[in-house]
Formats: sequence, structure tokens, C-alpha cells
Amino acid sequence: MKARPIRIALVATTLVFGAAGTANAAGCIKGAVVGGVAGHYAGHHAVVGAVGGCMVGRHLAKQRAQEQAAQHQAAQRQAAQRQAAQGQ
Repeated sequence: MKARPIRIALVATTLVFGAAGTANAAGCIKGAVVGGVAGHYAGHHAVVGAVGGCMVGRHLAKQRAQEQAAQHQAAQRQAAQRQAAQGQ
């Protein structure tokens, strides 16, 4: 019965994610689900795929957040420059 280890891994992963803060799990859950499914179909390595997917998902979410912060700062700079130009 190969479904039992997978169920145990999924329950353990759910408990870990439930205990972790949602701010720290950005991108991890989606990556873990995709990685788990891919790992399962690529040779019954769902747990390894879930861990890898979590790491990649967090990395991509962090990059996306940094890009959005940079865009926000650039927009604020442009608005401040426009206000300064209008004030002259």
C-alpha cells in the first residue's frame, strides 16, 4: 500500500504549514502542491517534489515582492518629481 506514506507526508506537511505564519509561506504552498504532484508522477517522489516546489515557490514569491516594491518606489519618485516641477 503505497498511498499510506503519501498520506502521512501530506498530513505532516499540512500540519507544518498550518503552524507556520502565512507571511512566511508566500509561494510555498502553491509550489509544494505543484512539486508534489510532479514528483509523484516522476517516480513516486512526492515529498521530495513538495519540498523542492516549496523552495522554488518561496524564491519566486520573494523575487515578485522585490520587483513590486521597486516599481512602487519608482512611481513614488516620479510623483515627487512631478510635484517639485509643478511647484517651481
